[in-house]
Amino acid sequence: MGMEKSLVLVAVPFLVICCLSHVRSDLLEHRYKVDDVVPLYVNKVGPFGSPSEAYGYHSLPFCRPDHIEEKQETFGKILNGDRLVTAPFSVKFLQWKDQEVACAKKLTSDEVSQFQAAIKQGYYFQMYCDNLPIWGFIGKVDRSSTNYSEHKYFLYQHFQLEILFNKDQVIETRLWMHYDNVVELTEGREMDIKLLYSVYWIETNADFHERMKKYSTPSLSAIDLFSIINSCWTLLILSVCLLTYYMGVVRKDFYHFILEDAAVDREQTGWKCIRSDVFRFPKYRLLFAAALGSGAQLCIVATFTLLLGLLGVFDPYNRGNLFVALIALYTMTSGFAGYLSVLFYCQVEGKNWGKNLLLTGFLSSVPLFLIFCFLNAVAVSYQANAVLSLGTILIILLIWISLALPLLLLGGIAGEKSHGEFQASCETSKCPREVPSLRWYRGTLPQMVLAGFLPFSAINIQLCSIFACLWGGHVYTLYNTMFVVFIILLITTLVITVALTHFQLAAEDHRWWWRSFLSLWWIGWSVCLRFLLLPLLLEIGLFWLLATIFLLRVYGLDQLLHLPHVWVRGVLRFSAIRPAHIQLYQERLRVFMLHQRLKVP
Repeated sequence: MGMEKSLVLVAVPFLVICCLSHVRSDLLEHRYKVDDVVPLYVNKVGPFGSPSEAYGYHSLPFCRPDHIEEKQETFGKILNGDRLVTAPFSVKFLQWKDQEVACAKKLTSDEVSQFQAAIKQGYYFQMYCDNLPIWGFIGKVDRSSTNYSEHKYFLYQHFQLEILFNKDQVIETRLWMHYDNVVELTEGREMDIKLLYSVYWIETNADFHERMKKYSTPSLSAIDLFSIINSCWTLLILSVCLLTYYMGVVRKDFYHFILEDAAVDREQTGWKCIRSDVFRFPKYRLLFAAALGSGAQLCIVATFTLLLGLLGVFDPYNRGNLFVALIALYTMTSGFAGYLSVLFYCQVEGKNWGKNLLLTGFLSSVPLFLIFCFLNAVAVSYQANAVLSLGTILIILLIWISLALPLLLLGGIAGEKSHGEFQASCETSKCPREVPSLRWYRGTLPQMVLAGFLPFSAINIQLCSIFACLWGGHVYTLYNTMFVVFIILLITTLVITVALTHFQLAAEDHRWWWRSFLSLWWIGWSVCLRFLLLPLLLEIGLFWLLATIFLLRVYGLDQLLHLPHVWVRGVLRFSAIRPAHIQLYQERLRVFMLHQRLKVP
């Protein structure tokens, strides 16, 4: 009966999300007649190297339309930081425009300085044409070939919008910036600008329902394949080593039992000495049960999120569906967290299960809410698009109070009603056995580090791709690869935890409850450290050094890398590169990566 309730509590959120979240923009059949207005909205601007840092489009002194109208967005897009407003350009179906004047404006010296700072940081802008995202840089930096300290900043004045259509539907949009129509921005001077735009229509035979494949089709690279191979190889080596060890242990135990006088002449050692203490209940059982239920809830949320990604629920260029799914899954799995926590707490003879249920509800939600408040305060101070209004925060709190807490309570009641006695394979003695002194490497912290090292090494390569999407300008769509690596991570974690628990019991240490839990906890800390240290490594220039080597190869200068002895000279040459050189290569890298994102032929 308990297993059936657990399966129901786990399956219901997945089915609800599949029914409610599987809504995609390519299924909305937008049909237009000749001269019908095609919706065009501007969204945000921000540095290309940091997509999480985004600001409103009109935070820069662009031309403003006479009437700015905000588009009514879904809850997911609000969480994603999208703030779509009407564009200062007009696009009508099948109506061609060539160098149409959007606006003419006189920039003040402060506005010129603002544009210069944005161009220096590689700012790009994002627009939506018929719900299709398009990007473009706002300007470029020209550096002198003789003096790298001299910089000239140019603002693009003319962009060309190419729209591919099939009969009465928009299929694809492309944005081209005219590099020859620019205006030089001189600091401290006022200047006049005239923004132009062109709209060209190109007929295509592509189907409307496949127009989002350009943005969502995953491309499995050699690095992703190597990530899977690395994970499988780590799991295989670990499994073979542990299998060899356990075969030796079992063979030795059988040999002792076969001897006729084994029970008389031989003294029992290892885990056999503490069999009456193995199932002794852990200390702080209230906290342990709450951590068990909350951890199981987060694991289920991660698993279902990956399954939804495999089903194609999430739009790659709109993380709003992902945020909505996370909130919904976390809310609906609160019942399972309460059920498992109270069930275990009552089995280990806990008395105050209501207090345990309350601790389970706050153990993960309160830290997450505090982190959210800190990040939202930072976004408010920078006036970024990621700011959530007070009304949105109240909606999230209302969802948690009206749905998550009642489900948590129902799950706790179900766990209290269905719990039974703790089924131990042997009796527990009244007095605990004294734990012998152990070497330093058998302590809690070394065992935690060792338990987190192998599983983390299995996902290390895949984490590079995931964090590149969070800190860089990439979009992650390989949910199948992530799911395979996630399954390998679970198996590797299970195997290494069982092995370390066995080693601990073999050392006659029966305090394994918290040790096994903290071993899993260290894996999360390893991922967090990698998440926080990656931007630091990017800031100190390691990423740009690799980008410089890549650009040298892209621009046909890889003849220096052919001979082995030239590598030393190349490293010395790279170490002598001045910051102006690196900035030049960074600018070329940003242009190249933007073209890759837009998939320009």
